[in-house]
Amino acid sequence: MTTPRDLLIITMDVASGSPVGQGDLSLALAGAELIDLGDARALTLDDDRIVPGPQGTHGDRLLDEAASALTREAPYESVEDWLWRRGRGLSSVYLAALSAEGEATEPRHQWIPFRSEATRLTDSPARRRAADRWASGEPVLAYLAAAVGVHDEPAEEVANLVDDRVVTVLAAVNEAVRELEAVRQRRSIENAAFDNIWRGQ
Repeated sequence: MTTPRDLLIITMDVASGSPVGQGDLSLALAGAELIDLGDARALTLDDDRIVPGPQGTHGDRLLDEAASALTREAPYESVEDWLWRRGRGLSSVYLAALSAEGEATEPRHQWIPFRSEATRLTDSPARRRAADRWASGEPVLAYLAAAVGVHDEPAEEVANLVDDRVVTVLAAVNEAVRELEAVRQRRSIENAAFDNIWRGQ
């Protein structure tokens, strides 16, 4: 299993009472892909620029797709730009992959919006591995889960737990999630103002 798949499973298992937003999760999944690809030496970071390494396979179809999607021409893509580009709709892609592989069952009615409680995880080895990783307090998974609101951010400083490359990606994920929330709040305020004008208030 990969970090993105583990993260999706954990958000479905742990956050069932308070579903994670699709956009937040998509950004975190894109960040998790970068972390796994870096661990596999498929990329390095030059400051915040993603420098691709040799192309190869990584034992996971979606991770292979992510590697193929890396920008391979200078000045290369920033981590932030990758999160927004790759992250678009990524949670639905991973959820569909889990369902296709028998790791989850989808609702009968496909018109139901994305909700983690609408799709059920099966009792699979992948789910158990993700649960073990979560229970161990593995820092990367813990920080990604914290970024999407599954639990509070770990008390330890992330810089003391992981290398600079991972710190850069985690910081970018946090910033992108905050930016997305700010956009939601602005839209909510604008919609409320429009409603008040429409009602003549």
